[in-house]
Amino acid sequence: MYENMVLGIANEAMMVILLISAPVLGAALITGLLISILQATTQLQEMTLVFVPKIVIVFLVIIIFGPWMLNILTGFTHDLLVSIPSMVTN
Repeated sequence: MYENMVLGIANEAMMVILLISAPVLGAALITGLLISILQATTQLQEMTLVFVPKIVIVFLVIIIFGPWMLNILTGFTHDLLVSIPSMVTN
């Protein structure tokens, strides 16, 4: 019984991690892909051209999706803390 609870919590935690990180990682991936295509076509190999737009895009995505990510995380934490009394047996 304890194994099922632990595996269920771990499964839900992994899903929350994937859900929270997906917008940020997706935006960074798409930005990096577009910049690498631009660099390949123009043969411009400037290192700051890769990092600065990624940082800006990731910052904007965190600002836009931040409330949603915080809502998902607090919901998971609330559900976890509410379920603690049912996990403890005498």
